[in-house]
Amino acid sequence: MDFVLDKKKAYAYTAAHEIDPARRTIVFVHGAGLDHSSFGLQSRYFGYHGWNVLAVDLPGHGRSEGPPLPTIGDMAGWILRLLEKLEIARSGLVGHSMGALVSLECAARAPDRVEKMALIGIAYPMKVGEAFMEAARRNDPAAYDMETIWGHAAQAPLGGNPNPGMWMYGDTFARLSRLAPGVLYNDLRACNDYADGERSAAAVRCPVLFVLGERDVMTPPRSGKSFREKFPDAKLASILPSGHSLMSEAPDATLDALTAFLG
Repeated sequence: MDFVLDKKKAYAYTAAHEIDPARRTIVFVHGAGLDHSSFGLQSRYFGYHGWNVLAVDLPGHGRSEGPPLPTIGDMAGWILRLLEKLEIARSGLVGHSMGALVSLECAARAPDRVEKMALIGIAYPMKVGEAFMEAARRNDPAAYDMETIWGHAAQAPLGGNPNPGMWMYGDTFARLSRLAPGVLYNDLRACNDYADGERSAAAVRCPVLFVLGERDVMTPPRSGKSFREKFPDAKLASILPSGHSLMSEAPDATLDALTAFLG
């Protein structure tokens, strides 16, 4: 779905369905340097099982015009303005990595508008290594290598994959290499600088699910599990074989966790 928001062209994947006010809605928010396609299998499933789906391309990503938004708060504001534009009163939120921080901020700013929230591959604080940040600042392709390799468990390149024809390393690197200069650095800096996690956690009023990869080296599960303690009654799905890219490394287990939680 193409639309205009803040006088900029933007895009959200809707599983080829019109938005139906009678249906419940899920908003999928991607991670740093990525786009709506990172939720390809999960968003398609919900879109064909009775839900409105909005898998967004944040500004400067995928098919949405730039420039990228500089802070997590700015990204959350953009999501909330999109929901207002589409006259969606309440929705579920599913965010991955940077998108999990954005979802958290949305739920804190507008608690009455969020039904449930799933945080995939989240850590707080979400600090970024100096070498990774510096490579991204220089627009050095080494930054794409770092995100690609660290973004998957060590066994990810080995053997088969549940996604037919999927090459996880190649897919991630190709997406990152299509970014305009400065976009990846913008996103990493936004994650690194976000300091409102505990304040936002206290403002959340909806049920929360943490989906964590037990072999995640970018957002280690111990950090996500520690942050989960800020949310009374938050549920946890720990996915043993997966690293940071849970939607492609463990698509079935990730989808099972989401369907069980979102209902």
